[in-house]
Amino acid sequence: MPDLTSRPERVSLRVLRILAVLVLLMVFFPPFNPGRISAQISGNLTLLTSATSFSTVTTKLSAYMTEGNRFALRAADMQQSLAGCAMVLAGAVLGAVGACISLGNRKMRRWGVWLPVAGGALILAGLAVNRAAFGQIEAFVKGMDLPASHIEEHLKNLALQWPVFANTAWMIGGILLLASSLTAVFFAYRRKCGEPKAEMEEKYKLFIMFLPVLVLSFVFAYLPIYGWRYAFYNAKAGDELTKELFVGFDNFRLLINDPGFSSKILQVLRNTLIMSGLGIATSWLPIAFAILLAEVRNTKFQRAVQTLTTIPNFLSWVLVYAVALSIFAADGLVNNLSNMINPAAFVRTDYLATADATWIKMLLWGTWKGLGWSAIIYVAGIAGIDQQLYEAAKVDGANRFRCIWHITVPGLIPTYMVMLLMSVAGILSNGMEQYLVFSNPYNGDYIQVLDLYVYNLGIGNNQLSVSTVIGILKSLIAVVLLFGANGISKAVRGESII
Repeated sequence: MPDLTSRPERVSLRVLRILAVLVLLMVFFPPFNPGRISAQISGNLTLLTSATSFSTVTTKLSAYMTEGNRFALRAADMQQSLAGCAMVLAGAVLGAVGACISLGNRKMRRWGVWLPVAGGALILAGLAVNRAAFGQIEAFVKGMDLPASHIEEHLKNLALQWPVFANTAWMIGGILLLASSLTAVFFAYRRKCGEPKAEMEEKYKLFIMFLPVLVLSFVFAYLPIYGWRYAFYNAKAGDELTKELFVGFDNFRLLINDPGFSSKILQVLRNTLIMSGLGIATSWLPIAFAILLAEVRNTKFQRAVQTLTTIPNFLSWVLVYAVALSIFAADGLVNNLSNMINPAAFVRTDYLATADATWIKMLLWGTWKGLGWSAIIYVAGIAGIDQQLYEAAKVDGANRFRCIWHITVPGLIPTYMVMLLMSVAGILSNGMEQYLVFSNPYNGDYIQVLDLYVYNLGIGNNQLSVSTVIGILKSLIAVVLLFGANGISKAVRGESII
């Protein structure tokens, strides 16, 4: 498909796409939030939060206002600020959608450039609405029947200022509107280019299909890295990070110098490494299960078994614990059956409220829940093996076992090695939900893994800075293990995944 776009149009489209991405990224960063009326709300609210959750924005501020018989802000002003933030957010989304559409041919680009025009206008309008709300709140405070010193104190505590982002947003929104308008003019000037219909190159279609995964990965995997800055502050959740709270590497030194932390972390690392080691040692089970499924000749039975073993993966760990409770609790199925079989020697036992064989029990529950799901990738791998290999082996006299050992297993080894490398890289990441629901005062010393310890430390004990330090170290160790395992695989097998 020939590119009939002129040079000015191409340049303006590049500028348009860059601006659209910048505006969308700023939605997720707290400093670029035009709705932050006061640090008394929270210094860590993003524009996305301000635009979608009125209660989140106002709860802390309302608590501050009512404390000590202070005044109460008018709900209408807060709602107006919320509406302005929502308009800015909608404008950012329109700009991003228009940037995606502009990847098509000339006709699609002509359609797509109008969305950033609307987005830029909506951003500017939202900022104006939000600025008006700030002015009304400021006028409301200044108009109260209070001494001038009290009013100045209220204004100082509220920090009623047009935030830094607002000035940046005016510039970004204005440039976005100007660039998209110029682009629209360029495309309107040369409307007819002989293209029969709107279409997009295959590579751009695949990119847009992959874009939701990319955005989710950024939001949930890379954006949290922004929170690593808490490791260098002595701050609680929701605190605004100021230079008074900055402690440098003191939180890192605390893990080494404090005997209590050191012994606890060693205990948690022991649990983590043992449970991960057991998982790696039994990582061959999905391959064996997949091979057994593939060898079943009855298709209906095969599908039934695969379905029944896959369903537990979609059950939450809370439901799994409910099943365990109904079976192994003191008044559960196992105890009731034991009482029925031999009442004279029966001793009621709560199998969940004990530390005996905690690691093995967690391994068995995890295997029951994930075996069928983990085998799917190997079932697909077996289906991809060339059937002519099996036919040739049978002609040479190989039985079913020989076919499995010399054809199926070697065909699955590359996939297994990739999964093994990922398991080694994530050896410190056992997850949290399983251990959280099964933990109790009796098995706490054996079931608490690193992820659960970070959760309990940060959320339970509000030691956010120290828990962030542990999370950072865990991530860095995981990266080192990944590259180390990849290097070993390359040296031994001549293949790598990176």
